[in-house]
Amino acid sequence: MAHTPATPAIPGGLGGEPAQASRNGRPARGSAGTVLDHLSKQIIEQLQEDGRRSYAAIGKAVGLSEAAVRQRVQRLVDAGVMQIVAVTDPLMLGFSRQTMIGIKCGGDLEQVADHLAAMDEIDYVVITSGSFDLLVEVVCEDDSHLLEILSRVRGVPSVTSTETFVYLKLRKQTYGWGTR
Repeated sequence: MAHTPATPAIPGGLGGEPAQASRNGRPARGSAGTVLDHLSKQIIEQLQEDGRRSYAAIGKAVGLSEAAVRQRVQRLVDAGVMQIVAVTDPLMLGFSRQTMIGIKCGGDLEQVADHLAAMDEIDYVVITSGSFDLLVEVVCEDDSHLLEILSRVRGVPSVTSTETFVYLKLRKQTYGWGTR
């Protein structure tokens, strides 16, 4: 399968091979419609298993040099295909309240989403279909802090209503869904 303008390869190694088909037969794509080659997908999967894995260990596992892995990882990060971050437990850091807030809007969804994304306490913003126009995840210190955040969210122009879903217990959170 050749690269087409609709499925651009990122120069320098993310799509250096012909596009690999995913399980559903379509090319595997990165965040901007980029086609990821087999080696880039293997590198991502190695980092999903252990984000602290060394470039040398990854290189050994995928058949590349440490320098080649370092370059590919940097290209993946620069292209926005992935991030490498420390995932923390908010409870262990003093944040006792986590919630998902469903939001209904009467105006420009993208403008409202951008406004909410600028709030430090909101760590997840998604425009969605269904009962809500937006879903946001909030991590806050306590119920008083949550109330203050809800007041700010409800004060955003175009927000017509909210519904708050308080997390009682987190049963699963994973980031290792693979690359398909």
